[in-house]
Amino acid sequence: MTVRLLAFTQKGMELARRLAAELSGEAARCGEGCTLDAWTADAFANADALVYVGAAGIAVRAVAPYAGNKASDPAVVAVDECGRFAVPLLSGHLGGANRLARRIGAVCGALPVITTATDANGAFAVDEWAVRQGCCVLDVPRIKRVSAKILAGGMAVLRSPWPVAGTPPAGVAADGGAFDFELTVHSADAGALRLVPRIAVLGVGCRRGIGQQAMEEAFAALLAQSGLCAEAFYKVCSIDLKRDEPGLRAFCAAHGFAFETFSAAQLAAVEGRFSSSGFVQSVTGVDNVCERSAVLGSGGTLYCKKQAGGGVTMAAAMAPFAPDWRWQDE
Repeated sequence: MTVRLLAFTQKGMELARRLAAELSGEAARCGEGCTLDAWTADAFANADALVYVGAAGIAVRAVAPYAGNKASDPAVVAVDECGRFAVPLLSGHLGGANRLARRIGAVCGALPVITTATDANGAFAVDEWAVRQGCCVLDVPRIKRVSAKILAGGMAVLRSPWPVAGTPPAGVAADGGAFDFELTVHSADAGALRLVPRIAVLGVGCRRGIGQQAMEEAFAALLAQSGLCAEAFYKVCSIDLKRDEPGLRAFCAAHGFAFETFSAAQLAAVEGRFSSSGFVQSVTGVDNVCERSAVLGSGGTLYCKKQAGGGVTMAAAMAPFAPDWRWQDE
């Protein structure tokens, strides 16, 4: 998490520096090389969390023009300069503001002032659980439906193809027929809140000089054929011959995918049954790039075999995923 802190007084700056050291953040003082508006605009666009060391009202007015929705807004926390209270103001669960407030409290003794309904009632927060399990939340408005059911004393049911370790929290049941939320890597919408673990790795082989648009078209074709949703992917893998391929790098950057490459020898050593091409062998030194790189990069199993078209080959593999019922930091 990229954390930026802004203080307004010398006393506040001392606390901001202390917090920055503990949170691996960056502290600044308003009026010393930055203004409130300029700092907020830049931090809101480029940081995961904004911490205002000063009055909560200042923070509220500063971020108000930039607040969009809970799915994309960064965490915003206000801490008084005496370090007595840490108040999450924006993105308490998905953005991690509640969690950050607790971390701040652990550093300086501030009391986290948590006002989200599930936290206030000691109830399970499905969106915070999703973040804790490394999932992307689709259908964000449906979070409210799940939380309301739990807060009203009902039972929210999870559907998951993966076993969830531990005991479900109060108000939650696993795999009990009709479901309210699900763990899934598929794009199909059953009307429930979808939580997508980011465990899919895209293996890519391509003709030299291929453009980003060809990559996008191949990816769209793979999603359509496999039924996977784009949000499940977190990394692209290929052979080291493609390390500096501009179209491939642009594709990764556009989607926020990590990019990892392997040598032909590393790929050839991957165990499994893969599509084989003599032409690919003659050019790269290994009989298959996309399937082997996906499996090697994921540490898991092949999910979607090689698809070819437009000078691009793609395959998908799934990393191991072992969810549990923990939803807050210990």
